[in-house]
Amino acid sequence: MAETGREKPLDQSAFFDDRRVARPLVPGTVARGQVKADAAFYTGKTRDGLVDQLPVPLTQELLARGRDRYEVFCTPCHGRVGTGEGAVTKRGMRPPPSYHIQRLREAPVGHFFDVMTNGFGIMPDYAVQVPPADRWAIATYIRVLQVSQGIPAAELTPDERAKLDAPTGKK
Repeated sequence: MAETGREKPLDQSAFFDDRRVARPLVPGTVARGQVKADAAFYTGKTRDGLVDQLPVPLTQELLARGRDRYEVFCTPCHGRVGTGEGAVTKRGMRPPPSYHIQRLREAPVGHFFDVMTNGFGIMPDYAVQVPPADRWAIATYIRVLQVSQGIPAAELTPDERAKLDAPTGKK
């Protein structure tokens, strides 16, 4: 073993039938830390169809992350409250549907994850730019937008109304 020859990775070798020194991965090999055993988390789907319950715990941190990522990746087209009136639509792009239409209010949460993963219509996929945990955070935030924009002001408590009516300090 002390006298074993060494080959450069991209050289040819007469030892193997395919004449490659660098060996291909064994089929089915999964890199350390890359096991994606929870299909619902990574695909937004189960055997029965799209996920209808969050596969992650609902926390304030998840909502804050969802809002942050939504503002970065989604607001340009979908707008701040999900009505489809983002900045790019004001420059001539066809607007996406509002998250507040009945079809999307009734869609399972996995629908939003799947659209971010695979794209839909003119929306490209964001699988490379947005990791799965952030896609779930964004999908959760979309649900929050749907609820928040669907509550009549008359149903709010006086404290909630005061917060809505208070100046924000933003111009």
